[in-house]
Amino acid sequence: METLKKEIKEKKSSKPVRVAGAEAVIKCLLEEGVHLAYGYPGGAIMPVYDELYKYKDKLHHVLTRHEQGAIHAAQGFARVTGNTGVVFATSGPGATNLVTGIADAQIDSTPLVCITGQVASHLLGSDAFQETDIVGISTPVTKWNYQITKASEIPEVIAKAFYIAKSGRPGPVLIDITKDAQFEEFDFSYKKCENVRSYRAVPETDITQIEAAAKLINSAKKPFVIFGQGVIIGAAEKELKTFIEKAGIPSASTALGLSALKTKHPLHVGMVGMHGNYAPNVLTNECDVLIAIGMRFDDRVTGNLSTYAKQAKVVHFEIDPAEIDKNVKTTVAVLGDVKDTLTKITPLIQQNSHPHWLDQFHKLYKKEEEAVINNQLNPTKEGLTMGEVLHTINSQTNGEAVIVSDVGQHQMFACRYANFEQTRSNVTSGGLGTMGFALPAAIGAKMGVPNREVIAVIGDGGYQMTIQELGTILQTKAAVKIVVLNNSFLGMVRQWQELFFDRRYASTVMTNPDFIKIAEGYGIEAVRVSERKNLSNAIEKMVASTEAFFLEVVIEKEDNVFPMVPTGASVSDIRLC
Repeated sequence: METLKKEIKEKKSSKPVRVAGAEAVIKCLLEEGVHLAYGYPGGAIMPVYDELYKYKDKLHHVLTRHEQGAIHAAQGFARVTGNTGVVFATSGPGATNLVTGIADAQIDSTPLVCITGQVASHLLGSDAFQETDIVGISTPVTKWNYQITKASEIPEVIAKAFYIAKSGRPGPVLIDITKDAQFEEFDFSYKKCENVRSYRAVPETDITQIEAAAKLINSAKKPFVIFGQGVIIGAAEKELKTFIEKAGIPSASTALGLSALKTKHPLHVGMVGMHGNYAPNVLTNECDVLIAIGMRFDDRVTGNLSTYAKQAKVVHFEIDPAEIDKNVKTTVAVLGDVKDTLTKITPLIQQNSHPHWLDQFHKLYKKEEEAVINNQLNPTKEGLTMGEVLHTINSQTNGEAVIVSDVGQHQMFACRYANFEQTRSNVTSGGLGTMGFALPAAIGAKMGVPNREVIAVIGDGGYQMTIQELGTILQTKAAVKIVVLNNSFLGMVRQWQELFFDRRYASTVMTNPDFIKIAEGYGIEAVRVSERKNLSNAIEKMVASTEAFFLEVVIEKEDNVFPMVPTGASVSDIRLC
């Protein structure tokens, strides 16, 4: 009887109801389990915002201070939760202000659904007020986009958007809705999308490739794993750990792969890349089998491709067929969802260990420790270093905080000196390298995981690109901790000018405002530290605060981030100074 009642109730709930397009948008989002969205209203999206007002008890909207802030906040939310971020913007400049974040999400595989308003359909192509072809503009940087001109299209298109954004290799989707479609009424019903014709979200795994990969790995004398963000996206952290522990393989992370494996795991040998650790970069060119898991061999990881791992057989675990052989020629390509492929290969892997090979990583780490790390963590010079700031933050949060870093020297210091104890703890703009990312992304991250400490680590340059989002913190009371590492320079560019342009510091010197007064103007408690003796207490005060907190740390002006692989050089030519 109860089952019958339930079936009758479900049939009633799926019965079409007459609604306007704008209300249909909100109903679709609720059907997809969305309860938090970011955005900025305007004329062309106003009908949707009117419905948001009516549904505010079910769908919370966060008003940011700029559309770029909205999309970065949605990215931060998506990165820490694994859920799809949602953004609203109006037509014209509202929509175009999303483009940087869309491009960032595309290259970093972040699932987003962006909904933009558009002028009425009869005005399309007429250069009407605030009309911009956002579908044409965003096509190169979206996983899919679509323009809706009829209200009846809304349910099917939004369902498809959420499926495409989250499935397979995730990415951003943009839906542009004309204003008349938002007003038009139709009979609404909703059905979630479970597949799209001609779109295969996850490629079929070839078991013979699994077997071939296992054979190579079992016969290797110097195997080496590089894992990327694909492990985190695929929720395969446990499978990665089981795999490398059984095979006994030294494993390094890309910048976006950090936190998929605990930093202090005995097989974790550091980070690869331009400013990664010395040992994994050098020994990439000495391994006999290179196992890439959920990473894409971008130029910051490989350096000069003509000299990259030429001695090694390459096994590539990847969900996106387009990444296979794109940069590095593979010996065995294992296509499929990494959680599934690692589960399938692990039983075929022999229990093993490689103590002598692992010891080579430890010896080179000691070399890096003596030449670089000790100077950062226990500096003899008077000025504070970025490394010691990150180390102090890390020790006082026990490696449990989410670190959201901007782009520049501080980003690489955060990746190098933060210890991560749990997954989804390192949020940064990787592929696009978007300055201004961290502050709004940290707001979104805090809303996504309100019970975790979220600390934004930002340079004085990037901070001023989205500093207006302090207003979002003021309005939402998001308890984000902000650390600005202030060297009065655009630090990474200055480092390159020092090393490769004979110290010609062209347009990199920053004349900064009083950051403390600005933070206080937004109702945020603020502290400035310029001496080592005050650093630990200031960070302790910040961490103890239950509200938003701003900490400015004045650091050594010409401190550099090393090691470094110069542009065009081989990874084995990485510099320690």
